[in-house]
Amino acid sequence: MSSHLNWMIIRNNNAFLVKKRNIKKPFSKEPNNVTNLSSYRYNGLIHKKAVSVVENPDRKGFTVVYKKARATNKPAKNIVRRPFKAGARRSLFKVKRLLKANNYRTDLTKATLRRASAILRSQRPIKAKKPKAAAAKSE
Repeated sequence: MSSHLNWMIIRNNNAFLVKKRNIKKPFSKEPNNVTNLSSYRYNGLIHKKAVSVVENPDRKGFTVVYKKARATNKPAKNIVRRPFKAGARRSLFKVKRLLKANNYRTDLTKATLRRASAILRSQRPIKAKKPKAAAAKSE
C-alpha cells in the first residue's frame, strides 16, 4: 500500500497516539518518529525510509536507527542500527553526512541532529554548584 493510504487509515486511531485535552496536534510514541509528533512527515510506520535517534544503553553516545527501503516486507532485516560514540561534534557531523550523502530523508536531517544533540546534552555530567557568598558572610 502507499504511504498516503496507510496514513489515512492510521491517522486518527492507532496504539501509539497520545491525545490530551487542549492540545491540537497529538503526540505519537511509535518507533522511528524523530519528533514524536503525529504527522505524515514524521511517522515511522508508514514510510519505507524512516530515521530515529536513541540513547546507547551505556549512556555514552547515541544510536541512529533507520529502515532499509529494500527490506520493507521483511521486518527482521528492515532496521539498521549505527552507534556513534566519538565526541559530540564528530558524531553530529557523521550523522549529517550519513543522511545527506546517501540522500536518505534529507527533510529529517535537522530534526535528527536536534534529537541527537539533546541526547548528548543529557549525558553531560551535572556541575556541582558553589556555595553562595552571602551564606559565608552570615557566619
